[in-house]
Amino acid sequence: LEKEGLFDTKRKKPIPLYPKHLAILTSPSGAAIRDMLTVLSRRAPQIRVTVIPALVQGDQAPPQLVDAIQVANRYQIGDILVLARGGGSIEDLWCFNDERLARAIAASKIPVISAVGHEIDFSISDFVADLRAPTPSAAAEMVSGHWVDASLRLQELKSRFWIAFQRDLNHRREIFNQVHARLISPKDRLREQI
Repeated sequence: LEKEGLFDTKRKKPIPLYPKHLAILTSPSGAAIRDMLTVLSRRAPQIRVTVIPALVQGDQAPPQLVDAIQVANRYQIGDILVLARGGGSIEDLWCFNDERLARAIAASKIPVISAVGHEIDFSISDFVADLRAPTPSAAAEMVSGHWVDASLRLQELKSRFWIAFQRDLNHRREIFNQVHARLISPKDRLREQI
């Protein structure tokens, strides 16, 4: 696979900075999806999530994951695909070393993040994917990172705008009070003339 260039960084697709739709290829009953959804709902609830169910352990996992990648590409589901599976033994994670899966990841038109196992776990899918996340939760943080930064920046700008608005309003109030103090009431003017 390395000789064929599947691990080459030049072929890797950029990960969208502000994804609107995330497709997560995982077991719908696993801890990985719960962790990811928790992180995403807290950090970037505007990101739409589609879970494409697939086994993530055992002999039937690679063909199901390959099918899930092909379905996502065929129907253009998601701006990013995330292969997600929590930690486990090397045997539990072995399906992510499958050659068919590696080729499907490389062939994907949609960028793929491999979020398999824990930080110390590496698989062939990590090397072929466009980006490796050390854990599924870390993948959720990565895809939501720019949204969080944009939200913080927006809050900062909103605060600065509000301060500037208040300052301007106070300045205009002072001018109004000064002009008002110089004005003579028409009644007073008439009295003077009389």
